[in-house]
Amino acid sequence: MLQVVKLSKAFAGQVIFEEVTWKLSDKDRVGLTGPNGSGKTTLLRMFAGLDMPDAGNVSRQRRSTIGYLPQEGLLHSGRTLREEALTAFEDVLALEEEQRKLEVEMSQLEPDSTEHKSVLSRYGECQEEWQRRGGFSLEARAEGVLNGLGFQTKEFDRPTETFSGGWQMRIALAKLLLSRPDALLLDEPTNHLDLEARNWLEDYLEVYPSALAMVSHDRYFLDRIVTRITEIDRYRLVDYSGNYTKYLIAREKQLEEQRARSRRQQEEIERTKRFISRFRYKASKARQVQSRVKMLEKMKIIELPPEIDRVRLRLPEVVRSGRVVVEMKMINKRYDECTVFEGADLIIERGDRLALVGPNGAGKSTLSRLLAGTEPPDSGERKLGHNVQVGYFSQERYDLDSDKTVLENMTEAARSEIVPQLRNILGAFLFHGDAVDKKVKVLSGGEKSRVALARMFLQPANILVLDEPTNHLDLESKDILLDALKAYQGTLVFVSHDRYFLDELATRVAEVGGGKIRLYWGNYEDYLLSKEKETQLLVEVEEKSLRGDRFLQPMGLQSMSKNQDRELRQRLEELEASIGEVETALDSLEGRMAVPGFYSDVDNSAQIVATHQTLQEKLKTLYGEWEELADTTRK
Repeated sequence: MLQVVKLSKAFAGQVIFEEVTWKLSDKDRVGLTGPNGSGKTTLLRMFAGLDMPDAGNVSRQRRSTIGYLPQEGLLHSGRTLREEALTAFEDVLALEEEQRKLEVEMSQLEPDSTEHKSVLSRYGECQEEWQRRGGFSLEARAEGVLNGLGFQTKEFDRPTETFSGGWQMRIALAKLLLSRPDALLLDEPTNHLDLEARNWLEDYLEVYPSALAMVSHDRYFLDRIVTRITEIDRYRLVDYSGNYTKYLIAREKQLEEQRARSRRQQEEIERTKRFISRFRYKASKARQVQSRVKMLEKMKIIELPPEIDRVRLRLPEVVRSGRVVVEMKMINKRYDECTVFEGADLIIERGDRLALVGPNGAGKSTLSRLLAGTEPPDSGERKLGHNVQVGYFSQERYDLDSDKTVLENMTEAARSEIVPQLRNILGAFLFHGDAVDKKVKVLSGGEKSRVALARMFLQPANILVLDEPTNHLDLESKDILLDALKAYQGTLVFVSHDRYFLDELATRVAEVGGGKIRLYWGNYEDYLLSKEKETQLLVEVEEKSLRGDRFLQPMGLQSMSKNQDRELRQRLEELEASIGEVETALDSLEGRMAVPGFYSDVDNSAQIVATHQTLQEKLKTLYGEWEELADTTRK
């Protein structure tokens, strides 16, 4: 599928790759890993043909297609969201357009002419290929992917230029997935996705039939999708079989073995040097001495990777709070016509590690602000417990002095005994060397976010409210942050779209949506299991209701489940019947259209062709509605 041979690349004199040989085969599922700046993005860009190597070559299988998603920078305009998504099917749509032109051409030719037969033959080929490639279901497929990535159906006719940067990248991802290239190259595909969209993308990529190579800082995502890890290690590419967790285990085992071999080699070198030194001037040992000297000269020294001191982030000791840390009663919150909370209640107790989950726009960030006290509710009560000190982090709120450097901002917030450790702490948040001396005003949004997060951890708060703290962090930095929060003795409320982070840290989950807050015990995995059980219970209610059994559940639940499910199934049956009728009608028309001399009757043939086109559009609409309802019944 894709191969690099003796590839070398350098930037500004710094070597990135040196004579690398590597291959991505059909159906390979590879995760690229390595420290920041090691060349992961550069490698993907060279695979995609966007950057050229300094030496060596990148070869691709003839006629194979390569799809590449960068981290950022893609913008769309001039089309609606639906139209933009459908550009992924340009070749199929071209077949449809060619059919229309051929229909016009046939209507202008003599039915018995050689030209008519030739055009008719081509028309049949186009139609067969169009049907084989799912021409009927293009819009339904596009809408399914857009919905999966978080777009609402009501947004499909919205101009693409009205979407923000993160949603622009979702549009690009949707088009890439719909085009189904032979090799899919993804650079941080989950960066702009919420948890629900990530879960959908995992399901989609898990069954993706072609080759896949990606960079991701989402450990759970890597664990679920990839079957091979390629590590960039000292200008080389080293392959490990398995997912990311297996790679960590295998790499550590390999490093231990490498260290052991290095120790044995050094011991052998020392013994040999002692022998040479002891018998250098003894004539009877001259041949042995010379042999050992040559052996040392030829010995290939085992190189060990540089030892990296793992930064440990320790949060300040906190004052013990009362048992109830924050209590919210009958909270109401609206923004214009949008009701976010309506009579919502929540009690957070000392030691909770509460994860806030829910679809995009459900109110997770709003709840974070309400809990932190940076925004008041419209009505209701927020009450802090005894001795509570709140620390709050948000992607939109930095509280930094723009005219001071990163290090100066940190120093202002740090206790004197912490100041010597500030450079190490900043290193954990990806500020190394001279980067700590940059003024805040020249930093990107992601960099400011990391400084604000690092600075907040210097404060002795006994409840931390964190809105997406893992954004803009690499895998190692996430692990450092995770270890620190696990050891934290206070109370924690957080929003995260990182599944591994959620599973490792949460002890309770608050589901936000529909104006309410529902609590579940356990981590995110436990929450999903609870939701699955709730769904199973609804199915059991429905089945027993249909059998006429008595079931001790609230009548509202029983009635709602029964009515909704019955309506859905009835509509699906109606759609399936309609689809069958339209397909039968199309088959009949197509049979008539294939009869020699059909186009000699211009008026009649034109009417039949117009009817054929109308039925095709109707079938497309029916398929779209059927797939949408079928997806609903499966959820």
